[in-house]
Amino acid sequence: MRSIELGKVGKKIREIRKSRGMNLQEVATKSDITAGLLSRIENFRTLPSLPVLHKISIALAVPLSDLVEEVGHPGDAKYTLIKAGTGEEEVREDSAGLTYENILNTSFQSSNLQVSIVRIEKEVYRPPVANDSMELVYVVNGKIEYGLDEDYVIIEAGDTFYFDGSIPHSLKNVGEETGILLKVYLLRLK
Repeated sequence: MRSIELGKVGKKIREIRKSRGMNLQEVATKSDITAGLLSRIENFRTLPSLPVLHKISIALAVPLSDLVEEVGHPGDAKYTLIKAGTGEEEVREDSAGLTYENILNTSFQSSNLQVSIVRIEKEVYRPPVANDSMELVYVVNGKIEYGLDEDYVIIEAGDTFYFDGSIPHSLKNVGEETGILLKVYLLRLK
């Protein structure tokens, strides 16, 4: 089985959580995990272990099998169209103040691709994070500093930047205006 299909697990967790009117923190607390980990699972930034999935299923009061029922079922649609205003969690803000607008998420069919528009206000800094993807960043507007280990790279409007997301990477808006990035995450198939 391709691990990319496990992205369907995150989508299912989010659907059940929302249908129960629960927020990330409530489920995380009941699961004895962090809200950040739960968010990464729901957005397919990390794959949950079986014990973590079990804790989440208990917190959501559903059988574990409900969380994994769609894994292995290929979508039979020939294409996916996402009309503006109809996507799940289209816009979210992370704890560092970056705003992500999802354009395409891995939960659509069996894609190994996630595309987001990221807005970074002036002087905002996001501490280092790592994920299971390769990242391609196109700068639509602004001037952004990426930290990759001990290297610092400045990218500006019109630049394209490609790197291994498993390397802890920070970013900071060092320009005079809101930075706008088009980010393409190429999720690893395992």
